[in-house]
Amino acid sequence: MSISKTEQEERNVGKDLYSYQKGAIDKIFKAFEESPDDYHLLYQLPTGGGKTVIFSEIVRQYLKHHKKKVLVMTHRIELCKQTSTMLTEFAVDNKVIDSKADLSDQANYSCFVAMVETLNNRLNDDKLDISDIGLVIIDEAHYNSFTKLFKFFSQSFILGVTATPLSSSIELPMTDNYDELIVGESIESLISNGFLAQAEMFTYNVGLTSLVVGANGDYTVKSSEDLYTADDMLSKLIQAYEERSKGKKTLIFNNGINTSLHVYDTFRRAGYPIAHLDNTNTKKERAMILKWFKKTPDAILTSVSILTTGFDEPTVESIILNRATKSLTLYYQMIGRGSRILKNKKTFSVIDLGNNFHRFGPWGDNLDWQRIFRSPNYYLDSILSDDELESNFRYEMPDALRAEFAKSKDVYFDIQKTYVDSIRNGESSKVVLERSIEQHAKICVENSEDVYDALGLAKMLGDDIDFRIQRYTKCISKSTYNFVEWLKDDYRKKLNSYLRANFDEVFESIHGYPPED
Repeated sequence: MSISKTEQEERNVGKDLYSYQKGAIDKIFKAFEESPDDYHLLYQLPTGGGKTVIFSEIVRQYLKHHKKKVLVMTHRIELCKQTSTMLTEFAVDNKVIDSKADLSDQANYSCFVAMVETLNNRLNDDKLDISDIGLVIIDEAHYNSFTKLFKFFSQSFILGVTATPLSSSIELPMTDNYDELIVGESIESLISNGFLAQAEMFTYNVGLTSLVVGANGDYTVKSSEDLYTADDMLSKLIQAYEERSKGKKTLIFNNGINTSLHVYDTFRRAGYPIAHLDNTNTKKERAMILKWFKKTPDAILTSVSILTTGFDEPTVESIILNRATKSLTLYYQMIGRGSRILKNKKTFSVIDLGNNFHRFGPWGDNLDWQRIFRSPNYYLDSILSDDELESNFRYEMPDALRAEFAKSKDVYFDIQKTYVDSIRNGESSKVVLERSIEQHAKICVENSEDVYDALGLAKMLGDDIDFRIQRYTKCISKSTYNFVEWLKDDYRKKLNSYLRANFDEVFESIHGYPPED
Protein backbone atom coordinates (compact mmCIF):
# COMPACT_ATOMS: atom_id res chain seq x y z
CA MET A 1 0.00 0.00 0.00
CA SER A 2 1.69 3.22 -1.15
CA ILE A 3 1.94 6.12 1.29
CA SER A 4 2.02 9.71 0.05
CA LYS A 5 4.71 12.12 1.21
CA THR A 6 2.09 14.08 3.18
CA GLU A 7 0.86 10.94 4.94
CA GLN A 8 4.41 9.79 5.63
CA GLU A 9 5.30 13.14 7.19
CA GLU A 10 2.18 12.98 9.39
CA ARG A 11 2.95 9.44 10.51
CA ASN A 12 6.57 10.20 11.31
CA VAL A 13 5.34 12.99 13.55
CA GLY A 14 2.68 10.64 14.98
CA LYS A 15 5.26 8.09 16.02
CA ASP A 16 6.89 10.68 18.26
CA LEU A 17 3.52 10.94 20.02
CA TYR A 18 2.09 14.26 21.16
CA SER A 19 1.67 14.91 24.87
CA TYR A 20 -2.11 14.37 24.79
CA GLN A 21 -1.58 11.02 23.02
CA LYS A 22 0.96 9.94 25.65
CA GLY A 23 -1.49 11.03 28.35
CA ALA A 24 -4.26 8.93 26.81
CA ILE A 25 -2.00 5.86 26.62
CA ASP A 26 -1.05 6.29 30.29
CA LYS A 27 -4.72 6.48 31.33
CA ILE A 28 -5.62 3.40 29.28
CA PHE A 29 -2.74 1.32 30.71
CA LYS A 30 -3.70 2.46 34.21
CA ALA A 31 -7.17 1.04 33.55
CA PHE A 32 -5.49 -2.22 32.41
CA GLU A 33 -3.67 -2.49 35.70
CA GLU A 34 -6.56 -1.56 37.97
CA SER A 35 -9.38 -3.48 36.27
CA PRO A 36 -10.27 -7.18 35.83
CA ASP A 37 -9.11 -9.05 32.71
CA ASP A 38 -12.59 -8.87 31.13
CA TYR A 39 -13.02 -5.10 31.59
CA HIS A 40 -14.60 -3.13 28.72
CA LEU A 41 -13.10 0.37 28.29
CA LEU A 42 -14.18 3.02 25.77
CA TYR A 43 -11.86 5.82 24.62
CA GLN A 44 -13.13 8.92 22.79
CA LEU A 45 -10.98 11.16 20.57
CA PRO A 46 -12.09 13.43 17.69
CA THR A 47 -11.48 12.52 14.07
CA GLY A 48 -7.97 13.66 13.19
CA GLY A 49 -6.68 13.30 16.75
CA GLY A 50 -4.76 10.12 15.94
CA LYS A 51 -6.79 7.23 17.38
CA THR A 52 -4.96 4.69 15.20
CA VAL A 53 -1.58 6.06 16.29
CA ILE A 54 -2.62 5.76 19.94
CA PHE A 55 -3.90 2.20 19.78
CA SER A 56 -0.96 1.10 17.60
CA GLU A 57 1.41 2.26 20.34
CA ILE A 58 -0.80 0.53 22.91
CA VAL A 59 -0.48 -2.74 20.92
CA ARG A 60 3.31 -2.32 20.71
CA GLN A 61 3.66 -1.74 24.45
CA TYR A 62 1.15 -4.46 25.37
CA LEU A 63 2.96 -7.13 23.34
CA LYS A 64 6.27 -6.04 24.85
CA HIS A 65 5.08 -6.50 28.44
CA HIS A 66 2.48 -9.27 28.16
CA LYS A 67 2.62 -12.82 26.89
CA LYS A 68 -0.85 -12.70 25.35
CA LYS A 69 -1.96 -11.76 21.82
CA VAL A 70 -3.92 -8.79 20.43
CA LEU A 71 -6.86 -8.60 18.01
CA VAL A 72 -7.88 -5.34 16.29
CA MET A 73 -11.38 -5.24 14.77
CA THR A 74 -12.62 -2.84 12.09
CA HIS A 75 -15.89 -2.66 10.15
CA ARG A 76 -14.50 -1.89 6.67
CA ILE A 77 -11.77 -3.39 4.50
CA GLU A 78 -10.13 0.02 3.92
CA LEU A 79 -9.78 0.55 7.66
CA CYS A 80 -8.43 -2.98 8.00
CA LYS A 81 -5.59 -2.27 5.57
CA GLN A 82 -4.82 1.19 6.98
CA THR A 83 -4.68 -0.22 10.52
CA SER A 84 -2.36 -3.05 9.42
CA THR A 85 -0.05 -0.54 7.71
CA MET A 86 0.07 1.69 10.79
CA LEU A 87 0.80 -1.27 13.10
CA THR A 88 3.66 -2.31 10.80
CA GLU A 89 5.11 1.21 11.07
CA PHE A 90 5.05 0.77 14.84
CA ALA A 91 7.10 -2.42 14.38
CA VAL A 92 4.12 -4.66 15.17
CA ASP A 93 4.14 -7.71 12.90
CA ASN A 94 0.47 -8.41 12.18
CA LYS A 95 -1.75 -10.65 10.09
CA VAL A 96 -4.87 -9.40 8.27
CA ILE A 97 -7.75 -11.84 8.47
CA ASP A 98 -9.77 -11.20 5.33
CA SER A 99 -11.89 -13.58 3.28
CA LYS A 100 -8.81 -14.90 1.43
CA ALA A 101 -6.45 -15.18 4.42
CA ASP A 102 -4.53 -18.43 4.91
CA LEU A 103 -4.61 -19.15 8.66
CA SER A 104 -2.16 -22.04 8.61
CA ASP A 105 0.59 -19.73 9.92
CA GLN A 106 -1.50 -17.97 12.59
CA ALA A 107 0.72 -19.33 15.37
CA ASN A 108 3.56 -17.13 14.04
CA TYR A 109 1.66 -13.91 14.84
CA SER A 110 0.87 -12.09 18.06
CA CYS A 111 -1.40 -9.47 16.45
CA PHE A 112 -4.36 -9.92 14.11
CA VAL A 113 -6.41 -7.32 12.24
CA ALA A 114 -9.86 -8.40 11.10
CA MET A 115 -13.15 -7.19 9.68
CA VAL A 116 -16.22 -7.98 11.77
CA GLU A 117 -18.11 -10.25 9.37
CA THR A 118 -15.02 -12.18 8.24
CA LEU A 119 -13.95 -12.71 11.83
CA ASN A 120 -17.44 -13.81 12.82
CA ASN A 121 -17.43 -16.44 10.06
CA ARG A 122 -13.94 -17.70 11.00
CA LEU A 123 -14.85 -17.94 14.68
CA ASN A 124 -18.13 -19.72 14.02
CA ASP A 125 -16.21 -22.18 11.79
CA ASP A 126 -13.61 -22.54 14.59
CA LYS A 127 -10.77 -21.67 12.19
CA LEU A 128 -9.02 -19.09 14.36
CA ASP A 129 -7.44 -19.82 17.73
CA ILE A 130 -8.40 -17.01 20.09
CA SER A 131 -7.61 -18.79 23.36
CA ASP A 132 -4.58 -16.54 23.91
CA ILE A 133 -6.13 -13.16 22.99
CA GLY A 134 -5.64 -10.84 25.98
CA LEU A 135 -6.53 -7.51 24.35
CA VAL A 136 -9.24 -6.75 21.80
CA ILE A 137 -9.29 -3.28 20.20
CA ILE A 138 -12.42 -2.13 18.37
CA ASP A 139 -12.08 0.76 15.93
CA GLU A 140 -15.20 2.90 15.29
CA ALA A 141 -16.73 1.22 18.34
CA HIS A 142 -20.07 3.06 18.04
CA TYR A 143 -21.13 0.60 15.33
CA ASN A 144 -23.20 -2.22 16.77
CA SER A 145 -21.95 -4.91 14.41
CA PHE A 146 -19.14 -5.63 16.88
CA THR A 147 -21.32 -6.59 19.82
CA LYS A 148 -22.21 -10.04 18.44
CA LEU A 149 -18.52 -11.00 18.78
CA PHE A 150 -18.18 -10.07 22.44
CA LYS A 151 -19.28 -13.56 23.50
CA PHE A 152 -16.08 -15.00 22.00
CA PHE A 153 -13.89 -12.74 24.18
CA SER A 154 -15.42 -13.09 27.63
CA GLN A 155 -11.95 -13.26 29.23
CA SER A 156 -10.30 -10.47 27.20
CA PHE A 157 -9.77 -6.79 27.97
CA ILE A 158 -11.80 -4.88 25.34
CA LEU A 159 -10.78 -1.36 24.30
CA GLY A 160 -13.26 0.45 22.06
CA VAL A 161 -12.19 3.68 20.32
CA THR A 162 -14.51 6.21 18.71
CA ALA A 163 -14.87 9.91 17.97
CA THR A 164 -18.50 9.84 19.17
CA PRO A 165 -19.43 7.53 22.06
CA LEU A 166 -23.08 7.37 21.01
CA SER A 167 -24.38 4.06 19.68
CA SER A 168 -25.56 3.81 16.09
CA SER A 169 -28.70 2.14 17.50
CA ILE A 170 -30.96 3.69 20.14
CA GLU A 171 -31.90 0.18 21.31
CA LEU A 172 -28.27 -0.75 22.05
CA PRO A 173 -26.70 2.00 24.20
CA MET A 174 -22.92 1.80 24.62
CA THR A 175 -23.30 1.60 28.40
CA ASP A 176 -24.68 -1.92 27.85
CA ASN A 177 -21.31 -3.04 26.48
CA TYR A 178 -18.70 -0.77 28.08
CA ASP A 179 -17.91 -0.25 31.75
CA GLU A 180 -16.19 3.13 31.50
CA LEU A 181 -15.50 6.02 29.12
CA ILE A 182 -12.22 7.94 28.95
CA VAL A 183 -12.69 11.27 27.15
CA GLY A 184 -9.71 12.46 25.13
CA GLU A 185 -8.65 15.89 23.93
CA SER A 186 -11.53 18.11 22.71
CA ILE A 187 -11.87 19.46 19.17
CA GLU A 188 -11.53 22.98 20.58
CA SER A 189 -8.22 22.09 22.23
CA LEU A 190 -6.90 20.28 19.14
CA ILE A 191 -7.72 23.35 17.02
CA SER A 192 -6.16 25.85 19.44
CA ASN A 193 -2.97 23.76 19.62
CA GLY A 194 -2.69 23.48 15.84
CA PHE A 195 -3.59 19.79 15.45
CA LEU A 196 -6.89 20.37 13.59
CA ALA A 197 -8.18 23.05 11.22
CA GLN A 198 -10.96 25.42 12.28
CA ALA A 199 -14.38 24.92 10.63
CA GLU A 200 -16.07 28.01 9.18
CA MET A 201 -19.77 27.13 9.14
CA PHE A 202 -22.30 28.46 6.62
CA THR A 203 -25.93 27.42 6.99
CA TYR A 204 -28.78 27.60 4.50
CA ASN A 205 -32.22 27.01 6.01
CA VAL A 206 -33.99 24.08 4.34
CA GLY A 207 -37.56 22.84 4.77
CA LEU A 208 -37.25 19.23 5.89
CA THR A 209 -40.76 18.37 6.99
CA SER A 210 -41.22 16.12 3.93
CA LEU A 211 -38.44 13.82 5.18
CA VAL A 212 -39.39 10.47 6.70
CA VAL A 213 -37.50 8.80 9.56
CA GLY A 214 -36.81 5.11 8.95
CA ALA A 215 -36.42 2.11 11.24
CA ASN A 216 -32.73 2.93 11.82
CA GLY A 217 -33.66 6.29 13.34
CA ASP A 218 -32.34 8.38 10.43
CA TYR A 219 -34.01 9.89 7.37
CA THR A 220 -34.87 7.39 4.65
CA VAL A 221 -32.96 7.46 1.39
CA LYS A 222 -36.19 7.72 -0.64
CA SER A 223 -37.56 10.77 1.17
CA SER A 224 -34.12 12.41 1.03
CA GLU A 225 -33.81 11.73 -2.69
CA ASP A 226 -37.27 13.21 -3.34
CA LEU A 227 -36.20 16.44 -1.62
CA TYR A 228 -32.57 16.77 -2.73
CA THR A 229 -33.07 15.89 -6.42
CA ALA A 230 -35.67 18.66 -6.81
CA ASP A 231 -34.58 21.56 -9.04
CA ASP A 232 -34.83 24.17 -6.27
CA MET A 233 -32.55 22.18 -3.96
CA LEU A 234 -29.99 21.56 -6.73
CA SER A 235 -30.08 25.30 -7.48
CA LYS A 236 -29.59 26.07 -3.79
CA LEU A 237 -26.63 23.67 -3.69
CA ILE A 238 -24.82 25.22 -6.65
CA GLN A 239 -25.61 28.72 -5.37
CA ALA A 240 -24.11 27.82 -1.97
CA TYR A 241 -21.02 26.34 -3.66
CA GLU A 242 -20.50 29.46 -5.77
CA GLU A 243 -20.94 31.75 -2.76
CA ARG A 244 -18.72 29.87 -0.31
CA SER A 245 -16.63 27.15 -1.97
CA LYS A 246 -15.89 28.06 -5.57
CA GLY A 247 -12.32 27.15 -6.46
CA LYS A 248 -11.82 25.09 -3.29
CA LYS A 249 -11.28 21.34 -3.18
CA THR A 250 -14.73 20.19 -2.08
CA LEU A 251 -16.40 17.04 -0.73
CA ILE A 252 -20.19 16.80 -1.11
CA PHE A 253 -22.04 14.26 1.07
CA ASN A 254 -25.46 12.99 -0.04
CA ASN A 255 -28.04 10.51 1.22
CA GLY A 256 -28.60 8.36 -1.87
CA ILE A 257 -26.81 7.45 -5.09
CA ASN A 258 -29.47 9.08 -7.26
CA THR A 259 -28.98 12.41 -5.46
CA SER A 260 -25.22 12.23 -5.95
CA LEU A 261 -25.67 11.53 -9.67
CA HIS A 262 -28.02 14.52 -9.98
CA VAL A 263 -25.40 16.65 -8.21
CA TYR A 264 -22.74 15.34 -10.59
CA ASP A 265 -24.84 16.23 -13.66
CA THR A 266 -25.71 19.68 -12.29
CA PHE A 267 -22.08 20.64 -11.64
CA ARG A 268 -20.90 19.14 -14.95
CA ARG A 269 -23.44 21.24 -16.87
CA ALA A 270 -22.19 24.31 -14.98
CA GLY A 271 -18.64 23.53 -16.13
CA TYR A 272 -17.12 22.53 -12.79
CA PRO A 273 -14.58 19.67 -12.38
CA ILE A 274 -16.51 16.97 -10.51
CA ALA A 275 -16.50 13.19 -9.99
CA HIS A 276 -19.06 10.85 -8.38
CA LEU A 277 -18.18 7.98 -6.04
CA ASP A 278 -20.34 5.34 -4.36
CA ASN A 279 -20.02 1.76 -3.17
CA THR A 280 -20.81 0.35 -6.62
CA ASN A 281 -17.49 1.64 -8.00
CA THR A 282 -14.77 -0.97 -8.48
CA LYS A 283 -11.53 -0.71 -6.50
CA LYS A 284 -9.75 0.42 -9.67
CA GLU A 285 -12.35 3.12 -10.38
CA ARG A 286 -12.23 4.30 -6.78
CA ALA A 287 -8.41 4.51 -6.84
CA MET A 288 -8.48 6.51 -10.11
CA ILE A 289 -11.14 8.92 -8.81
CA LEU A 290 -9.33 9.52 -5.52
CA LYS A 291 -6.02 10.04 -7.35
CA TRP A 292 -7.70 12.63 -9.62
CA PHE A 293 -9.29 14.30 -6.58
CA LYS A 294 -5.93 14.48 -4.77
CA LYS A 295 -4.01 16.11 -7.61
CA THR A 296 -6.74 18.50 -8.88
CA PRO A 297 -6.71 21.77 -6.84
CA ASP A 298 -10.37 22.76 -7.40
CA ALA A 299 -11.80 19.23 -7.65
CA ILE A 300 -15.31 18.44 -6.41
CA LEU A 301 -16.16 14.92 -5.26
CA THR A 302 -19.80 13.99 -4.69
CA SER A 303 -20.36 10.78 -2.76
CA VAL A 304 -22.72 8.67 -0.68
CA SER A 305 -21.48 7.77 2.86
CA ILE A 306 -18.45 5.86 1.55
CA LEU A 307 -15.96 8.62 2.51
CA THR A 308 -17.22 9.22 6.06
CA THR A 309 -14.64 6.85 7.60
CA GLY A 310 -11.24 5.56 6.52
CA PHE A 311 -10.64 8.47 4.13
CA ASP A 312 -8.00 11.07 4.87
CA GLU A 313 -7.23 13.78 2.35
CA PRO A 314 -5.67 16.83 4.07
CA THR A 315 -6.02 18.99 0.93
CA VAL A 316 -9.84 19.12 1.30
CA GLU A 317 -10.82 22.76 1.84
CA SER A 318 -14.61 22.58 1.85
CA ILE A 319 -17.30 20.15 3.03
CA ILE A 320 -20.90 20.38 1.80
CA LEU A 321 -23.56 18.52 3.77
CA ASN A 322 -26.12 18.07 1.00
CA ARG A 323 -28.26 15.97 3.31
CA ALA A 324 -29.91 15.97 6.69
CA THR A 325 -29.08 13.40 9.36
CA LYS A 326 -30.35 12.51 12.81
CA SER A 327 -26.96 10.93 13.59
CA LEU A 328 -24.56 13.01 15.67
CA THR A 329 -21.81 10.54 14.73
CA LEU A 330 -22.36 10.99 11.00
CA TYR A 331 -22.47 14.78 11.41
CA TYR A 332 -19.05 14.73 13.10
CA GLN A 333 -17.62 12.19 10.65
CA MET A 334 -18.61 14.18 7.56
CA ILE A 335 -17.22 17.49 8.85
CA GLY A 336 -14.12 15.75 10.19
CA ARG A 337 -13.07 14.89 6.62
CA GLY A 338 -12.04 18.53 6.18
CA SER A 339 -10.29 19.02 9.52
CA ARG A 340 -6.82 17.70 8.64
CA ILE A 341 -4.19 20.42 8.78
CA LEU A 342 -1.50 21.30 6.24
CA LYS A 343 1.23 23.94 6.40
CA ASN A 344 -0.93 26.45 4.50
CA LYS A 345 -4.31 25.25 5.74
CA LYS A 346 -5.62 26.45 9.10
CA THR A 347 -9.34 26.62 8.28
CA PHE A 348 -11.89 24.86 6.08
CA SER A 349 -15.46 25.68 5.02
CA VAL A 350 -18.59 23.73 5.91
CA ILE A 351 -21.81 24.39 4.01
CA ASP A 352 -24.86 22.88 5.73
CA LEU A 353 -27.93 22.21 3.58
CA GLY A 354 -29.67 19.92 6.07
CA ASN A 355 -30.23 22.08 9.18
CA ASN A 356 -27.65 19.85 10.89
CA PHE A 357 -25.91 22.81 12.51
CA HIS A 358 -29.18 23.87 14.14
CA ARG A 359 -29.87 20.28 15.21
CA PHE A 360 -26.51 19.41 16.76
CA GLY A 361 -24.78 22.74 17.34
CA PRO A 362 -21.40 23.85 15.98
CA TRP A 363 -18.80 21.22 15.12
CA GLY A 364 -16.27 21.46 17.92
CA ASP A 365 -18.79 22.39 20.61
CA ASN A 366 -17.61 20.97 23.92
CA LEU A 367 -20.22 18.22 24.24
CA ASP A 368 -20.54 16.43 27.56
CA TRP A 369 -19.51 13.01 26.25
CA GLN A 370 -19.70 11.43 29.71
CA ARG A 371 -23.33 12.45 30.03
CA ILE A 372 -24.12 11.33 26.46
CA PHE A 373 -22.44 7.97 27.17
CA ARG A 374 -24.31 7.45 30.45
CA SER A 375 -27.70 8.86 29.33
CA PRO A 376 -27.96 8.67 25.52
CA ASN A 377 -31.77 8.89 25.56
CA TYR A 378 -31.65 12.13 27.56
CA TYR A 379 -29.39 13.62 24.89
CA LEU A 380 -31.43 12.26 21.95
CA ASP A 381 -34.69 13.53 23.45
CA SER A 382 -33.20 17.03 23.72
CA ILE A 383 -32.60 17.30 19.96
CA LEU A 384 -35.17 19.58 18.35
CA SER A 385 -37.60 18.16 15.80
CA ASP A 386 -37.61 19.55 12.26
CA ASP A 387 -40.85 21.42 12.96
CA GLU A 388 -39.31 23.04 16.04
CA LEU A 389 -36.13 23.91 14.16
CA GLU A 390 -37.97 25.46 11.25
CA SER A 391 -40.27 27.46 13.52
CA ASN A 392 -37.16 29.33 14.72
CA PHE A 393 -35.79 30.04 11.24
CA ARG A 394 -35.55 33.54 9.90
CA TYR A 395 -34.98 33.96 6.20
CA GLU A 396 -31.80 35.89 5.38
CA MET A 397 -31.09 37.03 1.85
CA PRO A 398 -27.79 35.78 0.39
CA ASP A 399 -25.18 38.57 0.20
CA ALA A 400 -25.43 38.99 -3.58
CA LEU A 401 -29.22 39.32 -3.44
CA ARG A 402 -29.13 41.66 -0.44
CA ALA A 403 -26.88 43.95 -2.49
CA GLU A 404 -29.73 44.31 -5.01
CA PHE A 405 -31.86 45.73 -2.18
CA ALA A 406 -29.09 47.92 -0.72
CA LYS A 407 -31.35 51.00 -0.40
CA SER A 408 -33.69 49.17 1.99
CA LYS A 409 -32.71 49.30 5.66
CA ASP A 410 -34.68 46.15 6.48
CA VAL A 411 -35.96 43.46 4.12
CA TYR A 412 -37.33 41.01 6.72
CA PHE A 413 -41.05 40.48 7.27
CA ASP A 414 -42.28 38.49 10.28
CA ILE A 415 -45.17 36.34 9.03
CA GLN A 416 -45.82 34.72 12.41
CA LYS A 417 -46.04 38.01 14.33
CA THR A 418 -48.27 39.53 11.64
CA TYR A 419 -50.56 36.48 11.82
CA VAL A 420 -50.84 36.65 15.63
CA ASP A 421 -51.57 40.40 15.49
CA SER A 422 -54.24 39.94 12.80
CA ILE A 423 -56.03 37.23 14.82
CA ARG A 424 -55.94 39.39 17.97
CA ASN A 425 -57.47 42.25 15.97
CA GLY A 426 -60.25 40.01 14.66
CA GLU A 427 -59.01 40.22 11.06
CA SER A 428 -58.96 37.49 8.43
CA SER A 429 -55.70 35.58 8.07
CA LYS A 430 -55.67 36.68 4.41
CA VAL A 431 -54.44 40.12 5.46
CA VAL A 432 -51.11 38.50 6.43
CA LEU A 433 -50.19 37.75 2.81
CA GLU A 434 -51.63 41.08 1.65
CA ARG A 435 -49.28 42.94 4.03
CA SER A 436 -46.40 40.71 3.01
CA ILE A 437 -47.01 41.55 -0.65
CA GLU A 438 -47.11 45.27 0.20
CA GLN A 439 -43.77 44.98 2.02
CA HIS A 440 -42.18 43.05 -0.83
CA ALA A 441 -43.49 45.64 -3.29
CA LYS A 442 -42.07 48.46 -1.15
CA ILE A 443 -38.51 47.08 -1.11
CA CYS A 444 -38.70 46.39 -4.87
CA VAL A 445 -39.81 49.97 -5.58
CA GLU A 446 -37.24 51.39 -3.14
CA ASN A 447 -34.45 49.93 -5.24
CA SER A 448 -35.87 50.65 -8.72
CA GLU A 449 -36.04 53.49 -11.20
CA ASP A 450 -39.15 52.21 -12.96
CA VAL A 451 -41.77 49.46 -12.82
CA TYR A 452 -39.68 47.16 -15.04
CA ASP A 453 -36.79 47.30 -12.58
CA ALA A 454 -39.22 46.51 -9.76
CA LEU A 455 -40.70 43.51 -11.60
CA GLY A 456 -37.15 42.26 -12.23
CA LEU A 457 -36.35 42.46 -8.51
CA ALA A 458 -39.60 40.70 -7.63
CA LYS A 459 -38.46 37.71 -9.70
CA MET A 460 -35.39 37.40 -7.47
CA LEU A 461 -37.50 36.98 -4.33
CA GLY A 462 -38.43 33.33 -4.95
CA ASP A 463 -36.76 31.85 -1.86
CA ASP A 464 -38.13 34.58 0.39
CA ILE A 465 -41.64 34.11 -1.02
CA ASP A 466 -41.46 30.34 -0.55
CA PHE A 467 -40.26 30.81 3.03
CA ARG A 468 -43.12 33.20 3.84
CA ILE A 469 -45.72 30.85 2.31
CA GLN A 470 -44.37 27.91 4.31
CA ARG A 471 -44.47 29.95 7.52
CA TYR A 472 -48.01 31.15 6.69
CA THR A 473 -49.36 27.65 5.99
CA LYS A 474 -47.98 26.49 9.35
CA CYS A 475 -49.81 29.35 11.05
CA ILE A 476 -53.14 28.40 9.46
CA SER A 477 -52.43 24.63 9.82
CA LYS A 478 -53.16 23.94 6.17
CA SER A 479 -50.19 22.64 4.22
CA THR A 480 -51.23 20.13 1.56
CA TYR A 481 -48.77 20.11 -1.33
CA ASN A 482 -51.26 21.39 -3.94
CA PHE A 483 -52.48 24.19 -1.68
CA VAL A 484 -48.95 25.36 -0.89
CA GLU A 485 -47.94 25.32 -4.56
CA TRP A 486 -51.09 27.24 -5.50
CA LEU A 487 -50.39 29.84 -2.81
CA LYS A 488 -46.81 30.35 -4.04
CA ASP A 489 -47.99 30.87 -7.61
CA ASP A 490 -50.87 33.14 -6.55
CA TYR A 491 -48.52 35.23 -4.37
CA ARG A 492 -46.17 35.88 -7.29
CA LYS A 493 -49.05 36.91 -9.59
CA LYS A 494 -50.49 39.25 -6.95
CA LEU A 495 -47.08 40.83 -6.26
CA ASN A 496 -46.56 41.56 -9.96
CA SER A 497 -50.10 42.96 -10.29
CA TYR A 498 -49.61 45.14 -7.22
CA LEU A 499 -46.36 46.57 -8.63
CA ARG A 500 -47.93 47.37 -12.00
CA ALA A 501 -50.97 49.02 -10.41
CA ASN A 502 -49.24 50.91 -7.58
CA PHE A 503 -45.63 51.59 -8.62
CA ASP A 504 -46.01 55.35 -9.10
CA GLU A 505 -47.92 55.83 -5.84
CA VAL A 506 -45.47 53.75 -3.77
CA PHE A 507 -42.46 55.43 -5.40
CA GLU A 508 -43.80 58.91 -4.56
CA SER A 509 -44.62 57.91 -0.95
CA ILE A 510 -41.00 56.73 -0.53
CA HIS A 511 -39.15 59.53 -2.31
CA GLY A 512 -41.56 62.47 -2.02
CA TYR A 513 -41.68 62.92 -5.80
CA PRO A 514 -43.12 60.91 -8.70
CA PRO A 515 -40.93 58.70 -10.90
CA GLU A 516 -39.57 60.20 -14.10
CA ASP A 517 -41.41 59.31 -17.27
